[in-house]
Amino acid sequence: CKAYEVENFIYASSSSVYGGNTNYPFSISDRVDNPISLYAATKRSNELIAHSYSHLFNLHTTGLRFFTAYGPWGRPDMAMYIFSECILKGLPLKVFNNGKMNRDFTYIDDIINGIRLSIDKNYQCRIFNLGNNRSEDILNIIALLEYNLGKKAILEFLPMQPGDVKQTLADIDDSIEFLNYNPEISIEKGIKSFINWFTEYNKNLK
Repeated sequence: CKAYEVENFIYASSSSVYGGNTNYPFSISDRVDNPISLYAATKRSNELIAHSYSHLFNLHTTGLRFFTAYGPWGRPDMAMYIFSECILKGLPLKVFNNGKMNRDFTYIDDIINGIRLSIDKNYQCRIFNLGNNRSEDILNIIALLEYNLGKKAILEFLPMQPGDVKQTLADIDDSIEFLNYNPEISIEKGIKSFINWFTEYNKNLK
């Protein structure tokens, strides 16, 4: 990007950079120098390198901290896909921290809109949260998946995983003010849309 004088560099960061932060919602003004997973450490190092390139070479960089993106064509190693596959196949669904977990699930259309807005704004060096500004109970998410799939889950309650966090919740005030970002898809609508795609894509699972 430096060599070819790229005008605008947008990169994916993650809500994982907040680590064990207990300030809710997570704000971009919070300290993020205590990652509790290697993944989080790589994302934070990405932000720091981008900041250095902006300062040294006038490269415009915008980092987007995604909060649990989901939707059609979602990765099969993400929670929404794993949960749905387990329910549909009748396999035990692993629920960590005995179900006492919350996540700010963000529908893919809202994520894409945030990326588009970041491209349009082209800031010199900024970081933004892209979340839904709602923290959903994992057991409620499973219940919504059960309802849309028409099948009950077999739950296997387990302790907390190392490197995981109990809750995520995005403070999107800066994203609203500087990007005009406005997430519109509710978890109920988003899960329905995801399951419509998932069942069509995975007909062989039935």
